[in-house]
Amino acid sequence: MYKSEDNTEIMDRKKREIEIKLKVSKVQQMLLDKNKAYGNSALEPLHIFNKGDASDSLCARIDDKLARIKNVGLNDNTEDTLFDLCGYLILLMVANDKIKTTQ
Repeated sequence: MYKSEDNTEIMDRKKREIEIKLKVSKVQQMLLDKNKAYGNSALEPLHIFNKGDASDSLCARIDDKLARIKNVGLNDNTEDTLFDLCGYLILLMVANDKIKTTQ
């Protein structure tokens, strides 16, 4: 039998939707701010030290963030690490899409 949502369930779902949108918006703004501050260095690396492509560079940054979480854990001091990790994962998707379109 189908059970309809009560008002509490609907409000909880709406609250989660708002929370998700706020977090995604924060990651989006962080990416736009960093792109403005640093240029497009994540997707177009300078190749001074690292000779890999953008995907390789982003994977190295992701590994660094995951190592920090592994070593330090998740707490108020590492919340920025989670946002950075989300940002790098999004940039990796963009870089991989760019590779696919140039092949």
